[in-house]
Amino acid sequence: MSGPILVFDSGIGGLSVMNEIRKQLPLHDYCYLFDNARLPYGNLSEQELITGCVALITHHARRLNASIVVVACNTASTLVLPLLRQQLTIPIVGVVPAIKPAAMLSKKKHIGLLATPGTVKRDYTQALINQFAGNCKVELFGTSDLVLLAEQYVAQQQIDMNKLNEILAPIAASNIDVLVLGCTHFPMIATEISHYLGEGVTLLDSGEAVAKRVRFLLSKESNSNKQLQACYTKDIGQGLKAALVDYGFSDFSLVTITD
Repeated sequence: MSGPILVFDSGIGGLSVMNEIRKQLPLHDYCYLFDNARLPYGNLSEQELITGCVALITHHARRLNASIVVVACNTASTLVLPLLRQQLTIPIVGVVPAIKPAAMLSKKKHIGLLATPGTVKRDYTQALINQFAGNCKVELFGTSDLVLLAEQYVAQQQIDMNKLNEILAPIAASNIDVLVLGCTHFPMIATEISHYLGEGVTLLDSGEAVAKRVRFLLSKESNSNKQLQACYTKDIGQGLKAALVDYGFSDFSLVTITD
């Protein structure tokens, strides 16, 4: 377990989780692997997502001798974790929508989940709601367009504020007081989301909780290299590469399952 922490997502959203992990484990090497060739995951069939994710993650976890895999994608986490744990012997950590803390925090007992359509419709998500938010009214909002807006934002492109407002308008009208950001892309534009929804809506995501779990599992693992490697399945533009440099990445690789 001497290799890097492998953080996986469909796009740049998982950086929001990796940032939280780096706060708690700053001395580790990291590889950020994102499958931007098939972005957004919320539009893929379940079998396509499972087959592609498992093949990509297992290949690169073995290639890198990764110490742990963090599936920093809610859509993928609802489907691929059991199969990954069958194929890899290292710890696998997924992302769970923060339904439980949202239900505990809500004073109105009226919360919302903003996620990709895939996450919204999964039985896994409904089971979380039944288990932890039975005393709340839970509104579900599914969108893939917000994933793409977040990608544009991080790539230093101007985002369509009219489109953002269109996505958020039903949430603003719902009278919730806590909104779960159920996609790791969404914290990237949390400031813009919060500005539109106002101070009456608290935003929650799972990044800190995932980081605490990773720290627990790797409490004795550290090194002094602090290398950050970015791997992606489709060429990235200069804006996104510049943003990744700003995050601290210095090693960039276009990868496939077989390289």
